Amino acid sequence: MADNFTSHARPTRRNFIGWLSAGAALPVLSACGSAPAEARTFPVRKTDAQWRAQLTKAEYYVLREAGTERAFSSPLDKEKRKGIFACAGCANRLYSSSTKFDSRTGWPSFWKPLPSAIATDTDYKLGYPRTEVLCAKCGGHLGHVFNDGPRPTGKRYCMNGVAMDFIAG
Repeated sequence: MADNFTSHARPTRRNFIGWLSAGAALPVLSACGSAPAEARTFPVRKTDAQWRAQLTKAEYYVLREAGTERAFSSPLDKEKRKGIFACAGCANRLYSSSTKFDSRTGWPSFWKPLPSAIATDTDYKLGYPRTEVLCAKCGGHLGHVFNDGPRPTGKRYCMNGVAMDFIAG
């Protein structure tokens, strides 16, 4: 009798139910890890109604619901001027334009945040661990950090442009 994991196993109702059960475990696994941003205490705290009144729908979706904007949709991806990128939720200064680079991913990318600007958490939403980047002041979801960036840090802070405002200067 073939086991359920060989490529030549004949699909059966039992196999299908087993595969569905394995998929049902993903939401449980995604709840594991460190405390979610909502459970942490950040200096800027607002009610859900206050956040909804302050933010646009797109900002709310990304910052408060950990959404992701469509790649290549943010004008901040092409921003080349000297300045600071700040949190759209609380104006916390996050990144200097001097650390921005073109990652060709469709999202604004940086190799280093400003001191004490961000917090991180482990995110399992895709079924495997990723390092989520949060605003250290309000806990808003900004994006993720990866280990495939340029020197000197080797990091790629891949941010949602809608989660930030640009301050020229």
